[in-house]
Amino acid sequence: MLRRLAVAAGVLAAVGGAAYWANKQPVKEDKKEGADTVAPKLVDLRGEDIQRVDLKRRDAEETTLERSGKEWRIVAPKALKADQDAASTLAVSFAPLSAERMVEEKASDLQQYGLTTPAIDVTVTGKGGKTQEVLIGDNTPTNSGFFAKLANDPRVFILSSFTKTSLDKVAKDLQDKRLLTFDPEKLSRVELAVKGQNIEFGKNAQSDWQILKPKPMRADGSQVEGLVQKLKDARMDQVPSDEDLKKAAAAFATATPVAIAKVTDAAGTQQMDVRKKGDEYYARTSAVEGVYKIAKDVGTAFDKNPDDFRNRKVLDLGFNDPDRVEVKNGDKTYSFTKAADKWISVGKTMDTVSVQNLIDKVRDLSALKYPETGFVSPTIEITVVSGGGKKTEKVQVAQAGPRYIAKRENEPTLYELDPKSVPDLLQAAADVKESKPDPKAAKK
Repeated sequence: MLRRLAVAAGVLAAVGGAAYWANKQPVKEDKKEGADTVAPKLVDLRGEDIQRVDLKRRDAEETTLERSGKEWRIVAPKALKADQDAASTLAVSFAPLSAERMVEEKASDLQQYGLTTPAIDVTVTGKGGKTQEVLIGDNTPTNSGFFAKLANDPRVFILSSFTKTSLDKVAKDLQDKRLLTFDPEKLSRVELAVKGQNIEFGKNAQSDWQILKPKPMRADGSQVEGLVQKLKDARMDQVPSDEDLKKAAAAFATATPVAIAKVTDAAGTQQMDVRKKGDEYYARTSAVEGVYKIAKDVGTAFDKNPDDFRNRKVLDLGFNDPDRVEVKNGDKTYSFTKAADKWISVGKTMDTVSVQNLIDKVRDLSALKYPETGFVSPTIEITVVSGGGKKTEKVQVAQAGPRYIAKRENEPTLYELDPKSVPDLLQAAADVKESKPDPKAAKK
């Protein structure tokens, strides 16, 4: 008897469950033949035509994005700079906003879908002021998506979880989290006040970085670009609460100054003041109101001296082969000119491998340090012509005891070289030999 009752109870439960799931399961949309692969479009606007997006959530303040020209801005819950990529991605969600399928053509009970009080209510405004409002409700019983509808349309659809997530945004998700908003492509000047020194960088006619202060010097472009990247990376990891902002401001007020950086682009100059307290770094900028904790690697990027940004390479040879290399050592002169894929010296074709070895030695000449004195009676001169004959660099080298001091033509900077590098270079010049004839070509 008990067994029969248990079986009957199981059957009733199964029937009840089936009825519940049947009510919750998507009703198949009536489609014409061949149309079952076409996703219904709830909103179909071009991204560039969208002028405003209003986002309401059950558990958050309303967020409003507005387009001003080509730029998005947050106007509610308060005026904030918008992350242009995030805002544009949101706008593209409506170009088009498609559903997976229709659930019910004329829904009489929206509560069962969570659409009486929707979790998300999004109103998008296009050109001309035309608006479309999308309501997003509960998750489906099978977790296949979320119920959704247009505010003025009786049909209920299922949106994919991905589509729902792309619309489920608040101001913190869309806020520009950069602490400096300069355009790296239009940057013309960088200033850094650190360790009691003022370092200034500017670009020359070839758009290469140069050190302007404390005095004009060649800059290591990769080091300057690394600093620029850290300034660009200075951002809020997450948008802090009001309480977090108060704590950061209090810490900043008593922290140790690290550096003040200024960047200038076509839009003007922005400044960032970096300070350290304990192991934490904080920043205050002219571009964003408030004080923010920043990543440690950004804070430590300013711990520099002018020499850290100097170009240690004596010649700007880079990775390209020169057109001509000449080395003078007293009364000896070694000169090699490139013709097509061959190296020529006094009318003879030279061995490419040995010439390349010399070029590598020339390319590797680097400063160990930058002395103020020691350049007396130079005996070695190196000339490099590159860029199709457009660029000529000349370097003189003087020996001061075991030290070798180099100086570029028309520049005041002195470079103390690795004491082994100059003898190695002179030996490489002497070792360049004439190319051997190809035995196969001789037989012909």
